Amino acid sequence: MESSGADSASGFERVLAYLRERLLDGTLKPGERLMAERELVRQLGVSRPIVREALRALHMLGIVEIRDRIGTVVKRPDASALKDFFTLALAQQADLIDDVMEARIAIECQAVRLACERATIADFEKLQRALIRIGETIDDADTGSAADFDFHRAIVLAARSPTLAMLHESMATLLAISHRNRRLLVQRFDSMKSYLVDDHKRVFDAIVKRDPDRAEVTLRRHFAIGDEYRRRAVIGEGDRADARTAQSE
Repeated sequence: MESSGADSASGFERVLAYLRERLLDGTLKPGERLMAERELVRQLGVSRPIVREALRALHMLGIVEIRDRIGTVVKRPDASALKDFFTLALAQQADLIDDVMEARIAIECQAVRLACERATIADFEKLQRALIRIGETIDDADTGSAADFDFHRAIVLAARSPTLAMLHESMATLLAISHRNRRLLVQRFDSMKSYLVDDHKRVFDAIVKRDPDRAEVTLRRHFAIGDEYRRRAVIGEGDRADARTAQSE
């Protein structure tokens, strides 16, 4: 039984390597059909059941589509499959949200710089609609976090970078959790309301003015202030301490 499992794993790896190489060198494109199973068996040196098992696994990952009477067709990249994979793969990781946040900062800070160069009027309108919703839903963790996510997602899409967009979308489930966790802090820190609205407005203004340096600095500061509120929640510090700090400054 162990050798069968090893053979299956090896067969999967061979089929995946075959597909990857031909996608990278351009000989196989999304929408095109793979060679027949018997040809894969002959070229890759694996059994037909293993080829079928590997193709079913690739189908579950969203890499190929198995069609009756047509065969196996390469699919266009679909981040939804990656999203499920990321969520399951990282679910047991310690400090998950902090790790995801670090990746989010890297993606969004590059995306906001590109958005300053590439955003269209339609992107500005999408960002503005999300910005308005952030203000309207400031007291609701569910709808508010969704509005917050939509604003940041709009930044990534405005960057016109398919890779950044796919990476961001692949983490969407985890990012939604992160957004909601931060929005729950609003119930504890009333001062977060103006911070959330004003910070997003400043990021929006920098993008509209096509100022990448200002946009990135503002976005990084936005993330840092959010982390500071999390720290205050952990140590039991509230807005009363905020007021004393502001007066001393």
